[in-house]
Amino acid sequence: MIRAVLFDLDDTLFDHHGCARDALAAVQLSHEVLRAMPFDALERAHAGFLEALHGEVMLGRLPLEDARIERFRRLLLAAGGDGRPDLATPLASLYRETYRTRRRAVAGAVALLAAIRPRARIGIVSNNLLDEQQEKLQVCGLDQFVDTLVVSEEAQVSKPDPRIFRVALERLEVHPADAVMVGDSWAADVEGARASGIRAIWFNPAGAPVPDASVDVDQLRTLEPVEPVMRLILEPHRH
Repeated sequence: MIRAVLFDLDDTLFDHHGCARDALAAVQLSHEVLRAMPFDALERAHAGFLEALHGEVMLGRLPLEDARIERFRRLLLAAGGDGRPDLATPLASLYRETYRTRRRAVAGAVALLAAIRPRARIGIVSNNLLDEQQEKLQVCGLDQFVDTLVVSEEAQVSKPDPRIFRVALERLEVHPADAVMVGDSWAADVEGARASGIRAIWFNPAGAPVPDASVDVDQLRTLEPVEPVMRLILEPHRH
């Protein structure tokens, strides 16, 4: 019997990708050098810099604000522009403010958590900063359904390390066999949960191929409609 459902937050319940695209589009329009770069190429470069610098922030090697400015300094250089910090700083601010105004849940997320909450406890397990993730939950109206939020900043360990899942299970007072993890990252969420003895469900809206065909996991392409999604999450895995 499933007594707890763990969710990833970014790009599972919270539309990080959509917010990031909106923010990056605003940044591109604001700077001539960036306007000359195809948006897809700009997006790929930005995502790479974000991932690399996010890791440095999570490890405590780089202050968050410095990482935000450095991301856009590198982006300007990648686009063939001047990578001076004083030019990158306003771009970082524009990106941040646009992202914040666009914050939204993934379609169906609020209704799904509302339906699950009377039947199971809900935890969020996220490789991110506590304040940022708390704000996202509040802005999207998800916080009222969440029993615990476990982030890598606070836990001092990141997915897929089983220790971060263990923190969530301990807080929810459930055993791994009585929990399920839903997330969009195969490496962090699916492999991390499975290594922790937790059943995993891959949230795969793009329909990407399964990275490891030997691994038998359920998939979700959408969080809607609520009833079949909730049944898949809460009912025992059958294959």
